[in-house]
Amino acid sequence: MTLNNNKEKKLNLYTTIAFVIANMIGTGVFTSLGYQLTGISNFIAILVLWAIGGVIALCGSLVYSELGAAMPRSGGEYHYLSKIYHPYVGFLSGWVSITVGFAAPVAAACMALGSYTSGVFPVIPSQFIAVVVLILITLVHSYDIKFGGNFQNIFTLFKLVLIVVFIICGFVLTPKMQDLAPHIKSFSFKDLLNPSVAVSLVFVTYAFSGWNASAYIASEIKEPQRTIPKSLFISTLIVTVLYFLLNYSFLSTTPASEMVGKKEVGLISAIHIFGTVGGNIMGLLISFLLISTISSMIFVGPRVSQVMGEDLKLLNFLSKKSNKHHTPMNAIFLQSAISLVLILTSSFDSVITYAGFTLSFFTFLTVLGVFVHRYKYKDAERPYKTFGYPFVPILFLLIILWVLVFTYISKPFESNLGVITVLSGTIIYYWNYKYEKKINEKLYNSLN
Repeated sequence: MTLNNNKEKKLNLYTTIAFVIANMIGTGVFTSLGYQLTGISNFIAILVLWAIGGVIALCGSLVYSELGAAMPRSGGEYHYLSKIYHPYVGFLSGWVSITVGFAAPVAAACMALGSYTSGVFPVIPSQFIAVVVLILITLVHSYDIKFGGNFQNIFTLFKLVLIVVFIICGFVLTPKMQDLAPHIKSFSFKDLLNPSVAVSLVFVTYAFSGWNASAYIASEIKEPQRTIPKSLFISTLIVTVLYFLLNYSFLSTTPASEMVGKKEVGLISAIHIFGTVGGNIMGLLISFLLISTISSMIFVGPRVSQVMGEDLKLLNFLSKKSNKHHTPMNAIFLQSAISLVLILTSSFDSVITYAGFTLSFFTFLTVLGVFVHRYKYKDAERPYKTFGYPFVPILFLLIILWVLVFTYISKPFESNLGVITVLSGTIIYYWNYKYEKKINEKLYNSLN
């Protein structure tokens, strides 16, 4: 009877896809364009960047599919890098997941939701809205896995319908579309070699981050060796198409001058499409849409912390599950506490740059790891092998390396903050080593 109940609580392909899509679609796509327009004036160049972002995510998802099928355990990069390189490298990745990987995007999504909602209801402070939403969704996912999964399905479906409606209305209802012909004539692929393009691509890769979400919750998924590859590829393909069309809609319906440097590009564009009243309603709906993103990351992130708690005695408290619903409550509350601190202390654009740079570094190491894994574990069972190997992972690595180098040059403060965060994990790892050594010595002495 217990076994059947456990199976029922596992996530199926549809729900897994919902989590991945919800992880991807959110803050980035509704806020990035305004920052991109500060450094790039050609619309076609911007659309090419979004297409490149989709290619990067698809390449990454193909590689993660192989690693996830070969090592079907929750934890994502933490689990992969521990096995491929060394537990220390995996720990640093997990440390980043706890401090940056999920907590920062959750904070950014809450801040964006607060900003959109406050734009419609100025009397309510955006920070207050962000904090309330964070607390409520944290309580939802600390309650039950199945309840959280159903909650996720509903809000992800709402998100997809809203985006499709927005795109269609943009082309049908806009009184006067922006002329893209001059941008097409003046576009050159040489423009993409500009350093500002690399920095803009950070915002794009951040918007696509989350394509690897199902790798973090493998232990919660039915038949993970089959489900993970399908969920990653299908989700990434859907989101790539939607992102391209949504940004095309923004650029076609709204003067660029009104969006430059602005965070609420969705609200600004909605006002041009639907008018002031309709635009405010759509802006409010977009803020509701971000609930799905926040929900997904609050569900997925703590699973990494939970696996770390299972492996490391110093962090064992993170592995504890609630007796009734088997949710990793300590890990959930820790992540949300970090998100709360970021909401109360950080600016929105700094959070995105900081998170984007740091996360890209570990996805780089993970994709590189497919070469190492094949060399070290030649006889390992591989239910799925990377399509286009070795060219697909090489393409991913070259683009991400280009982004990392130019981001570090252009945004040294946020980049160095990311480096400091990574290295700070070394202290925790050392403490855990000393702690476990002390416990083992006591055990050895007691037995002798």
